[in-house]
Parts: sequence; structure tokens; C-alpha cells
Amino acid sequence: MSQVLHTPPPAPVPPAAEDDLPALAARHGLTVSGARPTLPGYVRELWARRHFILAFSRAKLTAQYSQAKLGQLWQVATPLLNAAVYFFIFGLLLGARKGIPSDIYVPFLVTGVFVFTFTQSSVLAGVRAISGNLGLVRALHFPRAALPVSFALQQLQQLLFSMVVLVVVVMAFGSMPALSWLLVIPALLLQFVFNTGLALLFARLGSSTPDLAQLMPFVLRTWMYASGVMFSIQARLADKDVPPWLADVLQWNPAAVYMDLVRFAMIDDYGSSYLPPHVWAFAAGWALLAGVIGFVYFWKAEETYGRG
Repeated sequence: MSQVLHTPPPAPVPPAAEDDLPALAARHGLTVSGARPTLPGYVRELWARRHFILAFSRAKLTAQYSQAKLGQLWQVATPLLNAAVYFFIFGLLLGARKGIPSDIYVPFLVTGVFVFTFTQSSVLAGVRAISGNLGLVRALHFPRAALPVSFALQQLQQLLFSMVVLVVVVMAFGSMPALSWLLVIPALLLQFVFNTGLALLFARLGSSTPDLAQLMPFVLRTWMYASGVMFSIQARLADKDVPPWLADVLQWNPAAVYMDLVRFAMIDDYGSSYLPPHVWAFAAGWALLAGVIGFVYFWKAEETYGRG
């Protein structure tokens, strides 16, 4: 008589608890796609892409005026034309030259336009750094900060082209090369760090609020008129009954600080009397403040760029 042996079915395996899934993924080497690295790790990733950042900024600079017949000449012609318009309106019609020797007003104005345009263009490019490059952001894995940094670097390269013209203008009005011109290097480096911080900050804001790109030109234009691009802040405040705090805000705002440093370095008759006290400390402080806050603020949202 045969006997049939019945093997009991295996006991069902309970599904893994949801809390165990991260541990299971870690055991098999799986990571979250697009997860935000630590801040030191993010800095290392960004440094590893430094060649891409430089190449991308050069490509953008070359392509910027590729459709124009004058090509790269517009890099210099655009701020020069702006300076000519401001000279006619503010210098001749509105008397903005008050307090500035007439023989240095043109280099004063051209320097202000070139230096402020550096910050203005960096901010505008930063606003569109993510929202204007979504295809690249979604297709490739790289630290997203590389985009606003490369746009700020592009504007620095464009400024260096403009500096050649600025040197010619300054020399044409009597200021010859001197050791003080070397101060332009640290001044522009500090401004570059400041601009990069602003580009990073507004890149995050612009990625979630596309309408910001339409608003920023009005904000930047107001900032320009309040920063002494076309006039001397000290001379304008001398005969005005303004609160001391307002005078300090106008003189110590970062755009005015960086313009004053470059003017002081390159224009002979633009002496230290035109500078607010502790101007180098303010220049370094603005660069450090904007650079650190902008970088950390941008890094905090690294996982969100290109989503949705």
C-alpha cells in the first residue's frame, strides 16, 4: 500500500517593510537618482567639471553674437553705445557731471557702465541659467551650479574684452598706466565672486518662477540709477538733506563699491576722497556674503532642478 507524502508549502515571505527599503537599496549599491550630495562633495563635483564650465562659457560667448555681422565687436560696442547715450542724457542735458572734473567725466562714466554691466549681465544670465537650459539639465548628470557659474565666467570674459577699450579711453583723457592699475585685478575678482553668488541665487529663484526674468530688468535698472554709474554719489549728497543711513546705503551698496575701486585704480584724478571708508573691507565682505549664501542656497535645491 503506497503512501503519498505531502510536503507543506513554504511559508509566505512577508513583504519588506517600507523602512527596510533604504537599507535593501544600500546593500545592493543603489542610490537615489539625482540625490543632493553633501556640500563638500558638491564642491568636489563642481571642481571636477571645471573644464566643462570653462568650455561652456567660451561656447556661449562665441555664440552670443554669431548671427550679427560685426560678431564679437558687439561685446565692446554695446556698452560703449550705452555710455554715449548716458553721456548725452545725464552728462549734457541733466548736468550729472557736478562734482567731477570735466576732463575725467568720460572715463568715469565708461568705467561705471562697463563695471555695472558686468554685474547686470551676470544676474540676468543667472535667472535663465536653469529654466533656459532644461534640455541639458534633464539629459545629463552634473552639478547644476556649473551653469550659473559658467554664465558668470562668460560675463567676466566679456568684460576683459571691454577692458581693452576702457584702457584706451582712460589713456585718451590723460591717465597713464601706473602701479595703481594692478588694483583692478583684486577688485574684479571680488566682483566676480559677488556676481557668481547672485547668479546662483537668482538661478534657483528663476527655475521655479520664470516670470522673474521679465521683472529683473526693471530691478537692475533701478539699482543702476541708485549706484552712481552716471554721477558721483558723494557730490549729489553734499547739498541734499538726506538721512545718514540713506547716504551709507547708497555709497556702500556693492555695485557702487566695485565701480569706485576700478575708477580709483585707473583714473588719476579720481582720488581716495571719492571713496567711502573701509571700501576694500566692504568689497571683500559683499563678495564673501553673496558667494557663500548664493552657493548654499542653490545647493539646497539641487534635487529639484529640471523636475516637473
